[in-house]
Amino acid sequence: MNLSGKTAIVTGSNTGIGFETALDLYQKGAKVYLACRNEGKALDAINRMKAQGGTGELIYSHLDLGSLSSVKEFSDKVVVAESRLDLLVNNAGVMIPPPSKTKDGFEFQFGVNFIGHFALTGHLFNLLESTKGSRVVTLSSIAHRGAVIDFENFRLEKAYSNWREYGQSKLADIIFALEFEKRLRSNGCQIISLAAHPGFSKTDLQIHMDKDMLASLDLMTAKQGAQPTLAACLRADARGGQYWGPDGPNEQKGKPALAKIDAAALDQNLNAKLWDWAKEATGVNFPF
Repeated sequence: MNLSGKTAIVTGSNTGIGFETALDLYQKGAKVYLACRNEGKALDAINRMKAQGGTGELIYSHLDLGSLSSVKEFSDKVVVAESRLDLLVNNAGVMIPPPSKTKDGFEFQFGVNFIGHFALTGHLFNLLESTKGSRVVTLSSIAHRGAVIDFENFRLEKAYSNWREYGQSKLADIIFALEFEKRLRSNGCQIISLAAHPGFSKTDLQIHMDKDMLASLDLMTAKQGAQPTLAACLRADARGGQYWGPDGPNEQKGKPALAKIDAAALDQNLNAKLWDWAKEATGVNFPF
C-alpha cells in the first residue's frame, strides 16, 4: 500500500503500539506526526524509525493529553500547517498509575485516555471532514469489558481504584468511537470512526503492573499488537463503528479480526449522555 500524499497523526507514538503504528504508516509513505509529551523520547523514536527506512516524513509535535490547552495548541498548529488529515490515531494511554489528576482536574487515566482524545478529535474535526476518506481510530482495551461509567467519579471524587478507573477510561474510549460514528452518519459526514485494541502486548503501558502478574502473561510483541490498529486504519473492508482486535482466545493474541464490543458500551442513552457531558466539559465545538 502506498500512502504517499497522506497525512496521519499518532498520539503516544514514541513507544509501544503507537511507535509500531507510526513506523508502518511512515514506511508506506505517509507524513506522520508523532504527537507526544516527551520531546527527547519522540526524537529518539524518529531516529529509530528512520534507521529502519521509510519513504514518508516524520514530524514531532508536542502534545500533552493531560492538558486541554496543550491539546488546543497542538491542534491549532496542525490546522495551520496541513491542508489534509487522513488518519487520526487516538493511541496514547496510561494504565494503573498512582492516583493523580490532569491539569484540568480529571482523574489521570480518564483525562488522558478519553478526555484528551475527545478534545483532540473535536479540534481537528473540520480538517478531517474536508479530507476524503479520513478515519479516526481510537484505542480501547479488553479492560472495557464489565467496566462502568460513573459520572460521579470523573475527578477522583471516590477512593482511587486503579483498575476500575482504567476500565472506565477504556470503556469511555470505545463509547466515544461508537457515538462519534453514530453522529457522523446521522449528520451526513464522510469521516468514519473505528476502535481497536492490542490484546495482550508487551509495551511500556505495563510499567505499573505487578511484575509476577506480568511474567505470567503470554504477550505479543508491540508490532503484533499494532496490527488491529493498522487494520482499522488501512483495510479497504474496514467500516465505521467496527472494533478490531486479535482473533485468538479471549482476544489476547492473534491476527486482526473484528472484536467483541461489551454490552457496557452499547447503551444508547448512556453513550449520548457521556458525549454531551464531554462536549460541555471540554468546550470543544463538535458540530453535533
